[in-house]
Amino acid sequence: MFGGGPVVPAPLGVGGRIAIVSPSGCVDPVLVDRGAEMLRGAGYDVVVGDHARGAHGRFSGTRTERLADLQAAFDDPSVRVVVCSRGGYGAVQLLRDLDLRGFMRSPKWVVGFSDITAIHALLGANGCASLHAPMLKHLVGRGWDDCCVRHLFEVLGGKGFDVACGWHPLDRPGEAEGVVTGGNLSVLAGLRGTGLDLLAEGAILFLEDVGERPYRIDRMLWNLELGGVFDRLAGLVVGQFTGYEDDLTMGCGVYDLVARMVAGRGYPVCFGFPVGHVDANEPVVCGVRARLSVGAGGVVLRQL
Repeated sequence: MFGGGPVVPAPLGVGGRIAIVSPSGCVDPVLVDRGAEMLRGAGYDVVVGDHARGAHGRFSGTRTERLADLQAAFDDPSVRVVVCSRGGYGAVQLLRDLDLRGFMRSPKWVVGFSDITAIHALLGANGCASLHAPMLKHLVGRGWDDCCVRHLFEVLGGKGFDVACGWHPLDRPGEAEGVVTGGNLSVLAGLRGTGLDLLAEGAILFLEDVGERPYRIDRMLWNLELGGVFDRLAGLVVGQFTGYEDDLTMGCGVYDLVARMVAGRGYPVCFGFPVGHVDANEPVVCGVRARLSVGAGGVVLRQL
């Protein structure tokens, strides 16, 4: 997928510079200020995008303003980590005009999930690893004692990710190795048929989503099925699908929809993995090789 391997940003050291940006939805300015204060209190040098605290309709700024903030963070060679304040919607609007030349000269970790899946896809298409992980909102809400925040900064500090969870009745046992890719199902479905469609041969795909009705989830799963994606995977990790009401007219639950869709494939599949719009949202590095182990004793996804 990446030829000689992905570009993996250097670890974040003590006093390293962290940029806070809001490339998607608007956020409470107090949250941005509190997050910056927490990071500075932990010894990091923090810069905040000019429009990270802004509001323009549902967005943190106009498309031009949000693009300028993200571009500035990507171009600044002193920035080691770019932390998104929140998701929402809007990151896809920036992808066409985002210039990665400065970023590639000085790669940095990009941290976020949900709508930030679009940025992960762009970086992945250009051979760069990135971090599907809790954002600033989680840090402020949960604090430094939160295990996911702690694990995030361990990964930023150079430790590979290693996420485990318990057995789910729908799990299909087995072991697989492959490049990790995925994120928010709705965002990934919106990128299908573009140059940022990363659902490639031999990948370990992970999925999560929030607020989508079961029939819409089923429709997106059929998109992957009809496109041959489920035939090409090395493994499938099904994370948290939250914020929806069960739809009895579908005849089964959301996890069952996925299980039925991938029935008959030989690769390992796990359900209930701790990624998504939940407190237990563990960091997963996109674009690197990992091993997925699914068995009666539980599930482990570990970076190689």
